Amino acid sequence: MTDSIHSGKAPEPVGLYPHAKRVGDLLFLSGVGPREKGSKKIPGVEMDENGNIISYNIETQCRSVFQNVRYILEDCGSSWDKIVDVTVFLTNMKDDFPIYNKLWAEYFAENPPCRTTLEINCLPTPIAIELKVVATM
Repeated sequence: MTDSIHSGKAPEPVGLYPHAKRVGDLLFLSGVGPREKGSKKIPGVEMDENGNIISYNIETQCRSVFQNVRYILEDCGSSWDKIVDVTVFLTNMKDDFPIYNKLWAEYFAENPPCRTTLEINCLPTPIAIELKVVATM
């Protein structure tokens, strides 16, 4: 049996999908970005009037995406320390990986989960990072 879960604290999905699905004792999160709930605002991103990115701060985006993951996990009855696997999508591996990797070590100082980090061309919104998370209940 699977249960779809929608978080009351995380930003709304940008498509037709739940924040998470529970299957037995496993929790599968849809891709999570750094957007703010109830807004199209992306922390750390400055855009021009045409919607093009002028500049972005990867540290601000990382902290925001980690907080959004935490919101979803807590609304699902899980927690940050129950994350077992993370796929990380970065749009600029060369520039952003060192900062993201430093923050990862800060947020996962104890018992870090498995991790795969990929560089991709772009994401559905003008963000620089997205996480795909699997956790236990």
